[in-house]
Amino acid sequence: MKKLTLLFSVFTMAICTQSFAQSEKESGKGEFKKFKVDVSFGYAIPAGGGGGSKGGALFAIEPKYAVMQNLSVGLRMEAAVMVSGISSGTINNNSSAKAAGSYLVTGDYYFSDNNTRPFVGAGAGIFTTAGVSLAANNPNVGTGSKFGGMLRGGMEYKHLRIGLEYNLVSKTTVPASPAPFASPAYDIKNSYIGLKLGVLIGGGRK
Repeated sequence: MKKLTLLFSVFTMAICTQSFAQSEKESGKGEFKKFKVDVSFGYAIPAGGGGGSKGGALFAIEPKYAVMQNLSVGLRMEAAVMVSGISSGTINNNSSAKAAGSYLVTGDYYFSDNNTRPFVGAGAGIFTTAGVSLAANNPNVGTGSKFGGMLRGGMEYKHLRIGLEYNLVSKTTVPASPAPFASPAYDIKNSYIGLKLGVLIGGGRK
């Protein structure tokens, strides 16, 4: 009887040990792979308001490398299209269809090594803007490249990523239009907020 009890105990312990090991493997206790690529789609919202401003779509690709398990660096390449409000001088309640492209060096810090990983991040680099003027009687188009920054936060779960980003970019000034239009100069606000949903290619556990 004692032998049967001992064998049963050993068998039970073996099953429990195997189950625990499998659970550890499934829950993910190994280190994450160094390299991954974030492919994201989302909604771009012009920051700062302004008459006629409307949100639009954005798309981003961001390869990243983990210099530590909780810290990664990357390069964000993003395109966003929206309608930015204009409010400057005597021109109000007009709008400008605007495309913004950006190339930013980024860094993300993760607060957890679990499958669910909250993070905060920042970036800096070049934003290119192209605004199609819809202001009254001013055919000029505001374009240019500007240095800007980005702050973000969000969460990753396995190979899914959600995030909120604030892109801080200085305004673009559209020059005054001479006669016969004789329209004054005005400013287009370039900063915008991005709501993102992405898929992570690579970056799983070893």
